[in-house]
Amino acid sequence: MLRKSSLCTFAKAQFSAFLGGLVDYGAMILCTELLYIHYTISIVIGGIIGALVNFTVNRNWTFSGKETRARNEGILIQLLKFASMVGGSILLKSSGTFLVTEIGQIDYRMSRGLVDILVSIGFNYTLQRYWIFKKMPPNNQIR
Repeated sequence: MLRKSSLCTFAKAQFSAFLGGLVDYGAMILCTELLYIHYTISIVIGGIIGALVNFTVNRNWTFSGKETRARNEGILIQLLKFASMVGGSILLKSSGTFLVTEIGQIDYRMSRGLVDILVSIGFNYTLQRYWIFKKMPPNNQIR
């Protein structure tokens, strides 16, 4: 059974992902439609910009409790972990969007939305909750 705090954390993380995603998607459209950059490259650019928004919101709001390991590890370690997650996320989003777009003959904007949902919940949230912003054990020892 889900605890209320877990559900609240999940909702906050999804809101943060939504904000980062809006910035990400907007940057992708801007790069592709106005700057004529190929959509797979635009996904990378948008992903980096959106990730900065997502990291800031998650660090300062979603996973900001005193019990989070990240507060003890410091921002540098947290950023390194987040950067590795973002790299994997961008790779999954870019390649997934390419595959769905090319194989399914679906507009890249539509396939990107579908792939984003899957990657956001299945990959990003899981790593953020259980690795990057992991709660400290009850005895406050970092393992």
